[in-house]
Amino acid sequence: MCGIAGLLAIDQQAVPEAEAVRRMCDAMVHRGPDDHGLRTDGPCVLGHRRLSIIDLRPEAAQPMTNEDDTVSVVVNGEINNFVELRKDLEQRGHRFKSRSDSEVVLHLYEEHGVDFLDYLRGMFALALWDRPRRRLVLARDRVGKKPLFYHAGPRDLVFASELGGLVASKHFEKRPDLDAIDAFMCLQYVPAPMTAFENVKKLPAGHRLICEDGVIHEPEPYYTLRFDQPRAGEVQDLTQELREVLDDAVRVRMVSDVPLGAFLSGGIDSSLIVALMAGHSAQPVKTFSVGFAGKDHSELPYAKLVAERYGTDHHEMIVEPDMSSVVPEFVRHYGEPFADTSALPTWYLCQYTRTGVTVALSGDGGDEAFAGYRRYKHSRTARAIRRLPWPLPQLLAGALTHLPTPQAREVRDYGERIMQPEYVRFLGLAAAVPHKDRMAIYSRAMRERFAQDQVAMEFERLFQASRAHDPVNRLLDVDIQTYLTDNILTKVDIASMAHSLEVRCPLLDQELMDFAASLPGSMKLRGRTTKFLLRRVAKELLPRRILTRPKQGFGLPIDRWMREDLAPLSRDVLLDKRARERGILDPTAVEDMLARHQHGEPRGFQIWTMMILELWYRECLESDTPHAS
Repeated sequence: MCGIAGLLAIDQQAVPEAEAVRRMCDAMVHRGPDDHGLRTDGPCVLGHRRLSIIDLRPEAAQPMTNEDDTVSVVVNGEINNFVELRKDLEQRGHRFKSRSDSEVVLHLYEEHGVDFLDYLRGMFALALWDRPRRRLVLARDRVGKKPLFYHAGPRDLVFASELGGLVASKHFEKRPDLDAIDAFMCLQYVPAPMTAFENVKKLPAGHRLICEDGVIHEPEPYYTLRFDQPRAGEVQDLTQELREVLDDAVRVRMVSDVPLGAFLSGGIDSSLIVALMAGHSAQPVKTFSVGFAGKDHSELPYAKLVAERYGTDHHEMIVEPDMSSVVPEFVRHYGEPFADTSALPTWYLCQYTRTGVTVALSGDGGDEAFAGYRRYKHSRTARAIRRLPWPLPQLLAGALTHLPTPQAREVRDYGERIMQPEYVRFLGLAAAVPHKDRMAIYSRAMRERFAQDQVAMEFERLFQASRAHDPVNRLLDVDIQTYLTDNILTKVDIASMAHSLEVRCPLLDQELMDFAASLPGSMKLRGRTTKFLLRRVAKELLPRRILTRPKQGFGLPIDRWMREDLAPLSRDVLLDKRARERGILDPTAVEDMLARHQHGEPRGFQIWTMMILELWYRECLESDTPHAS
């Protein structure tokens, strides 16, 4: 697990600026504190920060080169099937210098050209330079567990694992992308390929970008998760197959030359990972949990149940709401506005876990692969209401929209969307700040620019493009392309790498994701039961209380905290002169929202989202030193 950076001069005869790559690597020292490397080869410079996990010897340092020094590579991530790949490549005559998993990338490229990506199982972002062909290949893993940002300018292409690193190149002017800002205000994250900076992009998950002879081609997909190849089978047989695939996904992720442990929240997903890890470990698994000082959001008692059942070496941390000092640092590391409230407890969890281990397994991906969110049930309920004889659907929808209390606002909004298209209903459930709410708090210029809901238009495109055969899988298809990659995985990557911790996600294993995508929706959402097939696997391994407990997110108790502990910070930030003159939000509308929240109308998510946006302007856009280090 590392950080990568690089630069390619478009004029192939030009001398590339190695110092820019050095600055980018220096800005990402937290991603790889153990070693660093820089290689200039013709018009290309590759840089690397190393967090040593597999093969700690100097021979495994990067950038790596092939036998005749014509191809070089930097890799961020882990290749889980490197042992099998290496055996095959050695039989074909390839010679290896190290035991590193990253070195197989070089030899796969020699053997298969740009199709080498088809053979990799794992999480990665990589850059490979082929000097004889004057070809640069940038690529990102299938689900997008590892990030890669780039700027294509008139003179060169620069890229890095983090936005803060890319900014340190000084190869582009920092200007906000207002389309990305609007998307963030809706979703609490910036969806790929956009970033919050103009002329800077994310390489989408499962894509590669090739630059050859100074020509930068458009990113192209090398992999698409297939929801259009459904499999049949009895529940018992599919349960057994899932158990075997999941067990193997856990096993291959326990390969490490440094201490390894697991996150344990007490939910089904992380608990199941810990249970399977225990079956592959001769020593007690080290587990780590965080909880909150109040009882309203703490999951620690459930985590302790699993820890006791499997005799883990368990560690707990209590998060206090006094987080004003850490929020600016948190914003700087993300590099663009990111307001998922679970990011802060994840930040603390990674910081705490790093005190005991260097690698941790997590349960991320279970909700998106097996339909674990409430919004999937809500969407199905809306479809059922719409199928009722006319005029019952409209009468029911109207009744919901007229519930009188402020606390029923979400139900009223849901009623308004029942008769609307599927993508509108889904986005209404997934959005932190829906379009009408953004229009209520935007400045006049922003209201005019975004009178049409551009985020909704993009979700409409995604729904229409989905080839899933049933409604549940269509929702999962869209969620995986958006929320999973650009929210969940971004959150974990930044929080973990800020503390030099590698996080591995067995539930996002390529073979497991392919298996899950092939299941009909009824194997994921059945009746009121979410994660139907995954629960059948967990039933044999986990305490009953874990299986029957209500789903509880990992986010902050945000409404209470924004009304109490974090209220002074939000007012200081949002009512400051700089925020009032920013031109994004209407100061009067913001002040009104703060007042209504204090008087009992829950607006915590919206206030938190606005606060993070303003802090991003200050910490990343206007600061002279926006990078994290």
